[in-house]
Amino acid sequence: MSSTSAWPYPRWIAHRGAGALAPENTLEAFRLGARHGWRMFECDAKLSADGVLFLLHDSTLERTTNGHGPAGRHGMGALAQLDAGSWHSRAYAGAAIPTLEALVRFCLANGLLLNVEIKPNPGQAWQTGQAVGELLARLWPDDRPAPLLSSFHPSALDGARSTAPALPRGLLVDDFATGSTDGDAALAQAAALECRALILNYRLWLEHPALVAQAHGAALRCLGYTVNDPADARRLIGLGVDGLITDRIELFVPDYPGDCR
Repeated sequence: MSSTSAWPYPRWIAHRGAGALAPENTLEAFRLGARHGWRMFECDAKLSADGVLFLLHDSTLERTTNGHGPAGRHGMGALAQLDAGSWHSRAYAGAAIPTLEALVRFCLANGLLLNVEIKPNPGQAWQTGQAVGELLARLWPDDRPAPLLSSFHPSALDGARSTAPALPRGLLVDDFATGSTDGDAALAQAAALECRALILNYRLWLEHPALVAQAHGAALRCLGYTVNDPADARRLIGLGVDGLITDRIELFVPDYPGDCR
């Protein structure tokens, strides 16, 4: 699109590795997604008590592991011992919580692309963003499309900008502010953070279709999450949305825009 600079990412992004087919945010999920032909993956990253970035969506451990309590109160050694697979199915019993570094090395070894959502523990947005930026700037080579960094927390994106200003950023928005109907605040916030993308709950794009052109006019790419229905996907692509994050890796064809199995 002429109003935006080069965008090196595919349209389709696999949510947390393999959507619902494997335990989210485990290396087993990313391996499964890669076997299904997916080339770009979204993950969630937060800090352990001893400062190691690891993959987990929730602030607490109960839903996806056999651990208990706030995840950020545990060191990486303890987190790595937890079972992060049995909650999903017996086939994945014993799957571990991986570090972000382990996932980065897996992606680099297999030619895969990454969208890292900075998902901080409470009160750690800035420092988590800084840590994610530092790690990716150190590990990711310049000759590969850089990871896309995203967050619902503006301070996390600002922290990432402080340590890795060259890495592209995307602002996540689940709903517009009370009293706002056109997304102007989201566009302004994305501009202030020098973002490359605006990543909305996909329903917002459908409810405010003119916002796609507004975002493109502001040199922002438009991504939507979490798109699991083919009819919704076709509508979003028809509006000009640039990227779709999905759980349904078994349903959509990642290398053929707009199609589904």
